[in-house]
Amino acid sequence: MDILLVVLFSYFSGSIPFGLILTKIFANQDVRNIGSGNIGATNVLRTGKKFLAVITLILDVAKGYLPVLATQYFFTEHLQISAIFAFLGHIFPIWLKFKGGKGVATYLGILFALSYSLGILFVFTWIIVSLIFKYSSLSSIFSSLTVLMVTVLRENAVKAIDPNFAYTSNIKLILFIFFILIVFTHRKNIYNLKNRTEQKIKL
Repeated sequence: MDILLVVLFSYFSGSIPFGLILTKIFANQDVRNIGSGNIGATNVLRTGKKFLAVITLILDVAKGYLPVLATQYFFTEHLQISAIFAFLGHIFPIWLKFKGGKGVATYLGILFALSYSLGILFVFTWIIVSLIFKYSSLSSIFSSLTVLMVTVLRENAVKAIDPNFAYTSNIKLILFIFFILIVFTHRKNIYNLKNRTEQKIKL
C-alpha cells in the first residue's frame, strides 16, 4: 500500500504542467503552439515573458524536489521509485495525453533531493556549457552525463582506497536511467543539433 501511495503522489506531483498553466493565465497563450511546443521553462522563455520562465523553472524543480523529499522522510525504502515516477509524471502527464516536457528542471529537483552536491554540479555544468555553446538541449544532456560519471568515479575512487567501504548513497542506477530518459526526451534536439537547426538560447 505504501508503494502505491508513493507512486501516485510522485506521479501526480510531477505531472502538473506549470508552464502551460502559467502562460495561459498570465500571457493568454498556449505554450504548446510556440517554439518547440514544449511545456518547460526554456520554451516558456520564447513567449517573451522572462518572469514566467523563471517561475516555471522554480515550480518544475519543486515538483521533483518535494515528492522525493517527502518520500525520503516517510518511505525511505521507496526513494528511487518516487524519483522515477516524479520524472515520468512530467514527461508523460495524464492531463496532456501523456505529452509533457523534457524533464530537465524536474530532474534537477530530484537531484537536489537526493544530493545537494550533485544538484550544484548539474547547475554549474549546465551554465558553463550553455555559455559556450548556447544550446539548452546540449547543456542538459552533457550535465546529466557529467553527474552520472562523477558519481561512478567517486564511488570507484573511494572503493580503491577502502575495498570494504559501503557506498551508502548508491544512486548510480537511477542516474543512468535518468540520463537515458533525458537523451530520449531530447531525441529531436539531437537530430536538430546534428543538422545545425537547433534553436539557441536567447536571453
